[in-house]
Amino acid sequence: MTDPNARKQQWTLWYIFAAALGVLLVQEFWTTYRQVETIPYSQFEQLVSDGKVAQVTVGQDTITGALKAPTHDGKSYFATARVDPELAEKLAAKGVTVTGAPSGGIVSTILSWILPVFVFYLLWSFLFRRMAERQGLGGLMSIGKSKAKVYVETDTKVTFADVAGADEAKFELQEVVNFLKDPKAYGRLGARIPKGILLIGPPGTGKTLMARAVAGEAGVAFFSISGSEFVEMFVGVGAARVRDLFEQARKAAPCIIFIDELDALGRSRSVGNLVGGYDEKEQTLNQLLAELDGFDPSSGVILLAATNRPEVLDPALLRPGRFDRQVLIDRPDRKGRVEILKVHVSKIRLAPSVSLDDIAGLTTGFTGADLANLVNEAAIIATRRNAEDVSLDDFTNAIERIVAGLEKKSRVLNPEEKRRVAYHEMGHALVAASLSGVDPVLKVSIIPRGVGALGYTIQRPTEDRFLLSQTDLQNRIAVLMGGRAAESLVFAGEVSTGAADDLQRATEIAFEMVTRYGMAGTTGQRTYLPPQQPFLGAPAIERPNASEETLREIDVESRDLVDRAFKRAVTILRERRNDLEAGANLLLSKETITVEDFSPLRQPDGSTTVKPGREIPSAKGGRDIQPAAFKPLP
Repeated sequence: MTDPNARKQQWTLWYIFAAALGVLLVQEFWTTYRQVETIPYSQFEQLVSDGKVAQVTVGQDTITGALKAPTHDGKSYFATARVDPELAEKLAAKGVTVTGAPSGGIVSTILSWILPVFVFYLLWSFLFRRMAERQGLGGLMSIGKSKAKVYVETDTKVTFADVAGADEAKFELQEVVNFLKDPKAYGRLGARIPKGILLIGPPGTGKTLMARAVAGEAGVAFFSISGSEFVEMFVGVGAARVRDLFEQARKAAPCIIFIDELDALGRSRSVGNLVGGYDEKEQTLNQLLAELDGFDPSSGVILLAATNRPEVLDPALLRPGRFDRQVLIDRPDRKGRVEILKVHVSKIRLAPSVSLDDIAGLTTGFTGADLANLVNEAAIIATRRNAEDVSLDDFTNAIERIVAGLEKKSRVLNPEEKRRVAYHEMGHALVAASLSGVDPVLKVSIIPRGVGALGYTIQRPTEDRFLLSQTDLQNRIAVLMGGRAAESLVFAGEVSTGAADDLQRATEIAFEMVTRYGMAGTTGQRTYLPPQQPFLGAPAIERPNASEETLREIDVESRDLVDRAFKRAVTILRERRNDLEAGANLLLSKETITVEDFSPLRQPDGSTTVKPGREIPSAKGGRDIQPAAFKPLP
């Protein structure tokens, strides 16, 4: 293999030689040009008569020659226009001086061709190329070149210390770092590094940051490109860019190639699909597969890719020998959230009394990007109130603002609407406080927020939960129906549109209990829905794969689950009618109350150490805030 440095040195010598030759030619041309004098034809005849001309070259339009002795200004050569002898005699007889500029020769001829071409090239460069770049076409000479952004070690400036909350992923990727630093020592037992590593996980969990951290830890070049940048309107461009990317990477080895949003490039190929755009994507994918087969990871080139939709990738990408390893970067747990918060709060002025563990308890289900946004919003709120530092209240307000929306102080409810919303929200809160195993209530408010939310109830999960029992789901349906139950109880069975979103989410839980989790007696221990997508999630309600008779049983069982939960909520509120009235009146007077303001909101175990959790919007009538893991887990 040719040494790139030796090749570069060879080209440098050629450049020096060509530059020196060009300088000599220009100097020779300029010297000759300065020794030539353009003279009138009549003066040429006089010089001939005087015997001062040494030699003459007669051309079609010009006469050039050399003088026997230089003129007083040092010119040794002359040039004049050729004139017909008869015409010259007639003009001389009348005393007319014949002058004429000789043809410019080969120089003017070349310029007459080059100058128009150069003008058109300038017009193309400044007009057409700019228009093409605005349309995303780029220069025609670079259309097959890779658009990867190249970062050297000093540009990356990201290490594993900057990535928190993903210890397992860092452990898996540490092997890549060790290999890039010392490939010989790593392969002493015959092991080989995986050719490709696929980072999968929900949006915002730090997949791109993790890839850059690997490059920063290893101290190697980092080629970063999005999967969509391979695809253009011209056929074959994507494949050419894949080839060019891997060729650049081989020259820069050791290095890392990172393809973000791999699903834009590596979607599963459709059989018999000959539509142009899809056919072009398939050619690009085929070229990527060929490159993965063709390059040797021992050369120091590692391919990393990231996606939040691994289920749509082509199986050929995921087979051993291509993307050998899949690393999951999931939402952080409570400990991981604390570590992520430490990274982000280092950039703000935090109050000494703020506990990061408390903030981590407020943010169940938040990703790394969510936590970064939370810290920024809290700092903005503290700045707006001219505070010296960021307090826990600022974080609480930031959470409410992010997940519930801005307060709509301009949205004024009439007294009857305000009273109905107060009973609705207090119904949610009291039902939640009456059931064991339900996330504790922290705050109840009738201040409108966001789009169409006239009130909200905040619940906080006491811990991260990954498994829900049948009783847990039934309790959650009962809490959702608490608002509608309170309206029905207080307003003599007359309900409003405020429970629209509550009904929607209660129906989703009941439907999944029957169709996905086998928690209904009449439909049996089986599932009727396809598997959920790992990260993006399936539609809220899908049509089950069942007969018409079974579909009716599913509808009846789902309806019965919601009806039983509604009756259960009505029973609880009827028994606690005095608390319902007192809580609604207090809510009407203060608009926002916490568990410290109203002791009946405490759960049966008497717990008061509750913190706000994630909020899930409600339509029109209210916003009932549930934990982030509210939706049944797969």
